[in-house]
Amino acid sequence: MILSTIHHIAIIVSDYDKSKDFYVNKLGFEVIRENYRPEKEDWKLDLKIDSNTELEIFAPKNPPKRPSYPEACGLRHLAFKVEEIEAVVQQLKQLDIECEPIRTDEFTNKKMTFFFDPDGLPLELHE
Repeated sequence: MILSTIHHIAIIVSDYDKSKDFYVNKLGFEVIRENYRPEKEDWKLDLKIDSNTELEIFAPKNPPKRPSYPEACGLRHLAFKVEEIEAVVQQLKQLDIECEPIRTDEFTNKKMTFFFDPDGLPLELHE
């Protein structure tokens, strides 16, 4: 069996418009597909991360809250690779998105920090 790359990552959000604005207008992901699914009464938004990977955003009515923070079973966080973390942190700050202090990952010796989406999902920047 060969699992060559990640095709997509799926997240569930509580507010479709707020999350779409965050991921598209603030983080700059390109919309691939946007569909309302009447049978499920939800929105599904597919965003382009890179040439191989998509971010799927599902917005059902009244999704359950994350059971604990941040150590719930399941997705712990999404990490995005960046070239110059300080520059990205400044760009996020200009969009009123605060990041934790930049620190060095003890295993990779690369700079990293976290910020959060509108539902509190931890998002990491990693050089």
